[in-house]
Parts: sequence; C-alpha cells; structure tokens
Amino acid sequence: MSTPTASIQDRPALPVIDQECCTPLLHEPITVSQAADLAHKLKALADPTRLRLVSMVAAHEGGEACVCELTEPLGLTQPTISHHLKVLVDAGIFTRDKRGVWAYYALVPSAMDALSAVLSTGSQPVRA
Repeated sequence: MSTPTASIQDRPALPVIDQECCTPLLHEPITVSQAADLAHKLKALADPTRLRLVSMVAAHEGGEACVCELTEPLGLTQPTISHHLKVLVDAGIFTRDKRGVWAYYALVPSAMDALSAVLSTGSQPVRA
C-alpha cells in the first residue's frame, strides 16, 4: 500500500524574496523544513530527463502535455516518463490532471519562481 504524499498546500513555503534587502539564503538561514523542501525540489530537477520534461511541458501548446505526447521526443518508454513526471508532481513542480485514461501535466509557475527567488543573489539578471 502506498503512503499518501503531502499536497502542495501542506508543504512549508519557500521563503519569498525581500526586494528591499536580499534573497532568503543570503539574508538569514533557512529553517530545517525550508531546507528539506528546497532539497526535494532541487533533487527532482537534478536529472537531465526531468529538466527536459520541464522545458517541453512549459513550451508545449497550452502549457500542458500528456505523457503520450512526450514518449517519442524523449525516446523513452511511457512507464519511464511517467516515473519522472511523478517525481516532478511530488516535488510540486508539475500538476497532474487525469482525463479519461490519460494524465496531463502542467508546470506550476510559482514553484519555479520560488526556486529562482531563493537561489538568486539579486545582483545580476539571470542569463542563459
């Protein structure tokens, strides 16, 4: 029997950036629960396939994609992609919407914004 995972609302929020001062990591130490949440999100993103999934889903028409639309471009099997998508959902980076037999995934913009704010030094705009 699987253990229920906490919903996004049940997780401690990452600290928000204080525009007057600096980012949370530079302003004051983060709490144990904030560090655990940040590590969970970073671990979810620390995989080349999952990074590609974030990019592909965010760039997909309508900002959402079905696992059936991701297998061919990634060259992976549906179960493998579903595993990676589950990791991203569990980390609060994607949402999952079941429609019939297929599940559609969409990026949670606030999750990426929170990560960006926490990790930013605030001194320079981020450039690719």
